[in-house]
Amino acid sequence: MDQFKSEEITVETEGGRFTGFLARPDSSAPKVLVYHAWWGLTPFFKDLSRRLANAGFAVFAPDLYDAKTAGTIQEAETMLEHRDLERHNFIAVSAIQWMLEQPSSYPGLGLIGFSMGGSWSLALSSRFPEAIKAVVLFYGSGEADYSKILARFQGHFGGQDEWTPQSDIEYMEAGMRPNGVRYEFFTYPEAQHWFLETNRPEYRAQDAQLAWERTVKFLSEELKGESSK
Repeated sequence: MDQFKSEEITVETEGGRFTGFLARPDSSAPKVLVYHAWWGLTPFFKDLSRRLANAGFAVFAPDLYDAKTAGTIQEAETMLEHRDLERHNFIAVSAIQWMLEQPSSYPGLGLIGFSMGGSWSLALSSRFPEAIKAVVLFYGSGEADYSKILARFQGHFGGQDEWTPQSDIEYMEAGMRPNGVRYEFFTYPEAQHWFLETNRPEYRAQDAQLAWERTVKFLSEELKGESSK
């Protein structure tokens, strides 16, 4: 039996309102935000939030697209092309600020970002360096001020990924290494983009399971202080 509650919520802030999916245990738990891929906040990302809550985390997945979702790559490309970047930024940042206000016995936040959401997670880690302790990137890359980042990173990438090629990963590493950013990146040789997402044809069960186990272990170590034994 699941030992957590989950619901869609509306968050009210001075700057406006936004929605998201909240899943959390009854007791105090480390806090994690999930930033979805360009499909929007689809059932997969809600289910993943439930899985994280079942693993002992308080999880909030903000809806960057205000309830709009895409079922195909073409639809997702159109949504991305016409997105309101200012609105996305407001939601992404406000979700961090709201989550920081939620009670917990555990300091700091964890972020998990998928593709487009990975880009947001990377950027946010340099905007909120004191708050963000751990970041997991799933086939996502982007820009950040690496000199400000204090979080530790874990990344999961596909060896056959045409959307996030090896050059993108190397570019991130070139920014992280000289600035002392701690990271561990895993490449799954036969995997493509979106390999963790069960509703996608690129889904690879064995790679997804290993990546999930590594993610939960990483977040437990960084946010709960659990031993890696």
